[in-house]
Amino acid sequence: MSENTTPTTQTERKKRVFSGIQPTGVFTLGNYIGAIRNWDKLQADYDCLYSIVNLHAITVRQDPQALKKNTLSSYALILACGIDPQKSIAFIQSHVPTHSQLAWVLNCYTQFGELSRMTQFKDKSAKYADNINAGLFTYPSLMAADILLYGTDLVPVGADQKQHLELARDIANRFNGIYGNVFTVPDGIIPKSNEGARVMSLQDPTKKMSKSDTNTKSFVSILDEPNTIIKKFKGAVTDSEASVHYGEGKDGINNLMGIYSALTSKTFDEIEDEFRGKGYGDFKVAVGEVVCEELKPIQDRYKELMTDKAYLEKCYREGAEKAEAISHRIMNKVNKKVGFID
Repeated sequence: MSENTTPTTQTERKKRVFSGIQPTGVFTLGNYIGAIRNWDKLQADYDCLYSIVNLHAITVRQDPQALKKNTLSSYALILACGIDPQKSIAFIQSHVPTHSQLAWVLNCYTQFGELSRMTQFKDKSAKYADNINAGLFTYPSLMAADILLYGTDLVPVGADQKQHLELARDIANRFNGIYGNVFTVPDGIIPKSNEGARVMSLQDPTKKMSKSDTNTKSFVSILDEPNTIIKKFKGAVTDSEASVHYGEGKDGINNLMGIYSALTSKTFDEIEDEFRGKGYGDFKVAVGEVVCEELKPIQDRYKELMTDKAYLEKCYREGAEKAEAISHRIMNKVNKKVGFID
């Protein structure tokens, strides 16, 4: 799977992109660098749909009030990160019932063995052993529905989502094999290395940065204050070598170099030259300052949006209407194929 960056002409239909993010807390720097920052860039060349996927969130028990608050906050954050409701369709998943409808149909075309092999199901089952619910098991079918519902051509994917995209492709091909050409079989957009860096925990750089980490020093939130960001980077785990270069056994420094590269577009060689002869302390502060500079306009815009709830409601209502109008075309076709009365 490779990125298609061929410019479109006036007569060509833009390829359609779908991506979503769960509203389970404030997005981390990892969410931003690995996904959301690239959503903005895709808007120029593609027909994009971006969703706050709150149906996925409830596979893990949520506090209802917190989920409502986080859903609105997450919606405001994707707009603050550059998603333009006039260019893209930005909506909240639960506002478009066809996601749940198609998910049920696809459950009946997804094999038990396929779902049981999903890595994230195994991981979450171990983490939430007291709540291994059916939704946790079948949510890859909902994810497939999210994608297939819109005739999606391309899905931005990181390493941990490739398995789910492959399942969506398998389900689409299986359904098409039975009923004809109903679903577009999606491909993945793989970000360039410095645009989709996999950001790791600042306290355990062998693990992905996660907003659910109980150690708040391990992740940087998009809304963290500048002094908090600098402090977290100063406390980032590194090694005893005190030389800024990429290498084996240097997970902490490799992670910081990846963040710095993603936000400055500098190569690792250029970063090594810039910090030759300097210690880790200087480098950590420099990374923190670059992060603060990147996040400041986002934080300012977010504050503006959260004071204008009427505007946010207008945007997510219009987004849901547009999404539902598109999704009904596919859903109606699916209903006819499986034998439901119109």
